[in-house]
Amino acid sequence: MGINRRPATEAEARALASSVRLRILRLCLDQALTNKEIADRLGANPATTLHHVRKLVETAFLTAEPSRPGPRGSTEIPYRATGKSWEMDVSESGVSGSNAAILDAFLEEVRLVDIEESSFTRLGLRLTAEGHAELQRRLQEVFDEYRDRQPPPGGEAYSLFVALHRDVTRDGHP
Repeated sequence: MGINRRPATEAEARALASSVRLRILRLCLDQALTNKEIADRLGANPATTLHHVRKLVETAFLTAEPSRPGPRGSTEIPYRATGKSWEMDVSESGVSGSNAAILDAFLEEVRLVDIEESSFTRLGLRLTAEGHAELQRRLQEVFDEYRDRQPPPGGEAYSLFVALHRDVTRDGHP
């Protein structure tokens, strides 16, 4: 939607054009996790995960918290999402794949949930350019309002995915 967001740099847009990185940001949103914890939750190789974590740290989407003692005398570094991705618009970056990465991250995450305990809604609309812009603006206002709220103690984690797209099936296209 990109309303009132700054344009992403090419490096930032490239960092966000990965469903794995987007999932890492979501995992580290509420709590700091180590690379091993991230890899375990993703069911991924820790070396591969570390590559993604480093890219997110380089672009300031993740920040390292103070190290802590790990198993067998090792030192672990927990990482937390900074929230920076919400403040930028990747659509004008010239880097392709951002929307595909968002959709892929959603599909990977929704496969893990109980569909019967989820809420889905579909709505067909016909909008003018002005109506389309108004809908985007109003949705963005709601998203920003909820993003800026302090999480309540004991609140459950939810994710929201909204797709506004041309409905080519209703205009006689395949």
